Amino acid sequence: MEFALQASGSFDTVRAAAGWSEDRGLACFAIPDHYLFSMTEDHIDNPAHDAFVLLAGLARETSTIRLSVLVSPITFRHPAVLAKSGFTLDGISGGRFGLGIGTGWHDLEHEIFGIPYPPMAERYEMMEEALAYIRAMAAGRAFEGNHYTLQARELHPRPSDGFALVVGGRGAVKTPTLAGRYADEYNMYPDAPEGVRDRIDLARREAAAAGRDPDALLISSAGSVLVGADEADYRERLGQLAAEDGVAVDDLEARFAARNTPRGTSEQVREQLAGMAGLGVTRFYVQTMWPADLERTAETFDLIGG
Repeated sequence: MEFALQASGSFDTVRAAAGWSEDRGLACFAIPDHYLFSMTEDHIDNPAHDAFVLLAGLARETSTIRLSVLVSPITFRHPAVLAKSGFTLDGISGGRFGLGIGTGWHDLEHEIFGIPYPPMAERYEMMEEALAYIRAMAAGRAFEGNHYTLQARELHPRPSDGFALVVGGRGAVKTPTLAGRYADEYNMYPDAPEGVRDRIDLARREAAAAGRDPDALLISSAGSVLVGADEADYRERLGQLAAEDGVAVDDLEARFAARNTPRGTSEQVREQLAGMAGLGVTRFYVQTMWPADLERTAETFDLIGG
């Protein structure tokens, strides 16, 4: 399994993290696409920058590492804007960009900014049409859908062979289905082994049914990782993180359990990640809990062997 880093913050913060990731030889550096990072009204003033603008800067500050937006809610941008932004970033980076698309899930984010937030079923319809639209735009074909339309034109720029279309999300059926039909990479959150296996199998079946090579679909996962050298070290780190978040240790542990977060001793986490690799996950994006603290991020990668 190869490793990647996902982080957010100011341009200086993500530039340092991307440079560190490139120097370490990680497979990719990704930025989430949110206009609000807080889940509650308590911390809505936490800075949230535009992911595509940050990535354009990183494309010129790095030279070898792949870059990705993981992932952009379909509610934020028309697929023409997504495609133009993605193809432009592909060119700026020299073919190192991955355009990630999802349905969106952050209710408060949409409420505060007044962004239309249709029901989930409709967002999946929009997402499927957007994926087909972007593929059509890259090929100069027309597209006709309920939400979006595109005339057949030789539009430029076209994406390079290095451009990747990424589908990500928690959905157990529709998300892997769309990933198999349209994506170069399918990104999922950690899940129980049977859930991971079922999603991967479905994505690959859909790829084959669409006439695509199912083995060419990159399977990735993304999530926080909390790891210690041994049990005592893990418990100490868990306590520190709980204190920083202002929550009880048991509540934090329960939250991690609900999200299937890789956690525990170095040996335990390596076994957990190896289990995911055995199911077909070939890349794991570590979502750093300390975006401006590369020392602690480096410790995490050291302990998991990344």
